[in-house]
Amino acid sequence: MMIPRVSCGAACLMFLAAISSNVSADDGPSQPLANGAKAVNFELPVVGSKNFIELQEEYKKGPVVVIVLRGYPGYQCPLCSKQVNSLANRAKALAQEASRVILVYPGEASLLQRHAEEFMGSRTLPAPLVMVRDDAMEMVTQWGLRWDSPRETAYPATYVIDTNGRVAWSKVSNSQAGRTTVEEIMKELRKL
Repeated sequence: MMIPRVSCGAACLMFLAAISSNVSADDGPSQPLANGAKAVNFELPVVGSKNFIELQEEYKKGPVVVIVLRGYPGYQCPLCSKQVNSLANRAKALAQEASRVILVYPGEASLLQRHAEEFMGSRTLPAPLVMVRDDAMEMVTQWGLRWDSPRETAYPATYVIDTNGRVAWSKVSNSQAGRTTVEEIMKELRKL
């Protein structure tokens, strides 16, 4: 049997090309989770609490919406605040379609708890909304959402996860704007 000869340099280049098409420099996928993909499980701390939320436990109870905010890119994002307020105002309608709406607040671990509590202020989120911290941005990296630029954390994104843990629908913005509306989320939840 003939084995083709490939120089070490060519072999290394082929290997690097193969892994770079699937993985970024920080070991996360280079593309966000796609519709139909299995959602990568996470267990993250609830802001202002000692409790944790685990994704796979949540979607066993019913559809879950995961909304990735920008977290703390050096300031509190006004577009994130507006989006969270919009979701809170429609919490009753969301509760009829989803068992949980998980708001992910990513950032550098050292001061993230303080910044997340500052973002929440005196407001309490109504069910089914809950805000969790993504310390060190591990979740956003695993989901292919890490925005690796100065003064950035994650691309704003929304995922509808079905009871099998699959991405039924997603929307990822490549800027600070382009946020998902409650109406868009409700439309996709009703399709399940």
